[in-house]
Amino acid sequence: MVPSTRRRPARERLLAAASARFYADGIAATGVDTITAEAGVAKMSLYNNFPSKAHLVDAYLDARHAEWLALYRDRVAAAGDDPRARVLAVFDAYLDHADAFYPDGFRGCGLLNAAGELPAGDPGRATIRAQKEEVEAIVAAHLRDLLPDDVPRAAALAEHLAFLLEGSTSRAGLEGDDRRIRHARAIAVDLLDAR
Repeated sequence: MVPSTRRRPARERLLAAASARFYADGIAATGVDTITAEAGVAKMSLYNNFPSKAHLVDAYLDARHAEWLALYRDRVAAAGDDPRARVLAVFDAYLDHADAFYPDGFRGCGLLNAAGELPAGDPGRATIRAQKEEVEAIVAAHLRDLLPDDVPRAAALAEHLAFLLEGSTSRAGLEGDDRRIRHARAIAVDLLDAR
């Protein structure tokens, strides 16, 4: 038997509600009243757990990235010690994210969507940038293992693959399905085989 969502701590319910609404409707369009109603808690409970909506947005950004990292860890574990398979595991984790159930449809990367709403200089944009740099660093580390004698080539290829990941995810979000990410993965296979 699955425990009722009402029995989960208020902080978890608030973050789950905010995550669903921020992703589906956007950060600016989602008010705290919507979040508290969906979470089934009083507004005071929100402010007891998150001093402001900005703090809730920060928690959302961290949760989105942690969600992807968990998918990546599962994929990279299945890839074993093969550096090429480990690079492709990053693409597969993006596919897993795209193929997750989204009640209101797949809208692309929640982090990039959030970055598009946050003003220049907002700390959330720096958080998102660091998270995207972490993904590129993961790809780069696998490529250094694959190309140990050509570190400059590995670095350049990591940047190309990071652009391919983010661009395909943006287009996939516009189109509402994973086809662009699947195509990007196929391009990555060609690039890895051409090394």
